[in-house]
This record gives sequence, structure tokens and C-alpha cells, in this order.
Amino acid sequence: MDHTFNFPALGFIQSPYKQKFAIPRQPGLIPEARGELVLHPPYADDAIVRGIEAFSHLWLVFVFHETADKGWSPMVRPPRLGGNTKKGVFATRATFRPNPIGLSVVKLEGVSRRGELLVLHLSGIDLLDGTPVLDIKPYLPYSDSLPDALSGFADAAPETAMTVSFSEAAVQFCQKQRQYPHLQLFIEKVLKQDPRPPYKKQREDLQTYGMTLYHYNIKWTVDGNHNHVTDIFVLPEQHVTAEPAADTSPGADAAAVTGAGQ
Repeated sequence: MDHTFNFPALGFIQSPYKQKFAIPRQPGLIPEARGELVLHPPYADDAIVRGIEAFSHLWLVFVFHETADKGWSPMVRPPRLGGNTKKGVFATRATFRPNPIGLSVVKLEGVSRRGELLVLHLSGIDLLDGTPVLDIKPYLPYSDSLPDALSGFADAAPETAMTVSFSEAAVQFCQKQRQYPHLQLFIEKVLKQDPRPPYKKQREDLQTYGMTLYHYNIKWTVDGNHNHVTDIFVLPEQHVTAEPAADTSPGADAAAVTGAGQ
């Protein structure tokens, strides 16, 4: 009996998250995170989504394409537990799984056509740009929402004591650009999640970082529990990549964030 299955991608995610560094650990934590699921032929048929706009939210089954070739481990270190405690991979939502498949619930904002492509407009996403999507299913509150369910060590949405401020130049940039009306709020919510790896959260020295959201490069410093956005500028198109965010603090190493989930 053949236990291997091959599935085509229905389409691909266009996301503001160009690198794993800034992605929230779960969907819905940052409603301002808007993106698109672009369906390609033969799945870009209007009939395939008939009736979908009657549902406010959708389940997306996707592939962890950036880590799929890195193998899997039976034990992982969830960031939620500080990166020091091991749990079985099936007790977490870590990316390093036997089958690198993820599940995410997103809000459907609308459907449109772009030539031969069919586009689902989404918000509250937690998906990396370019993520392949294998299936789409409607979210059903009466069966998918279980208020009495136990959630182990991830019993509440992650919260941090991080605060965020913006330089005058950063504020002016957000106000002058017109493409993303909620850009400043989006950046603020990303930084409040404190996307740094656990071991860097223990450092007390001033840290300087850079990350890409949409086609913008955001520079900020971390001093204790405070983030200060110093500068934002447009990246040349060829430089919008999925490389990890850089910690440019003196003596910083080049380790990248590789985990997600709880």
C-alpha cells in the first residue's frame, strides 16, 4: 500500500510578512495583517468559490515551504515556554513536522478577479509570503469553536509588556504613504508581540533590528521592554526577500528565528 500522497498547490499567499521573524505565532492576533490568496488555473474558476462570501472566516491548509527541507524532530522547544522546555512536536504547532503542513483560520474580506487569477482578500493572517495553499474550507463556529476545550501550556493569547514608540521621521513616513492606511498600527502590533527569539529577550544591552514588512524596511531598537522605531524606507523590489531580520547590535550573532506556533 502506497502511503505517500502528492497534492498540487491551489495558489499562493501574498503577505506583508517577507520573513519568518515578524510573523505572529497564531492567526488573528494582528487583524491589520492583510494579504491575498491568489488562486491559479485550473483552480481560478469562479464556480470554485461560489457561496464562499457567506462565510466570514476560512480554514487554510498550507505548506511550511521555508522549512520543509530542514527535516523534523520528535521534540521541539516552543517559544511560548521560553525556548528551554521540550515538548513533543504533536503537542505544539511548530513548523518542523513529519509532514510540513499548517492550518490557519483567516478572515475573508472579499473575492476579486485579476485576469486569469482569482484572488481571496484576507486579514488576520499569519502566513509567510509565497506560502503554498493546499485546501480552503469554511470556518463553522458551531463546530469549530469549543469554549470548554483545554489548551495546555498555551491557555491564553501571548502577551508581552513591550511598548512601542516611533520617531518623528517614522510617523511622517506612515502618514505620507497611502497604500496601507493602518501601517503604523500594524508595525506597532507586530513589535508588541516581541518577535525576537527567546534567548535575545534575556539581553539587557541596547539591540538594533531591521525587518521587512510589505516592501518596507523597518529599523528599530529594543531597550528593555521598549521598542523604538527609528526609520522606515522603501526597499528596491529586488531586495524584498525572505531573509531573516538582522540584529545589528554590537556583538550580535546571525542566528535566525526558525520556530512558530505556541
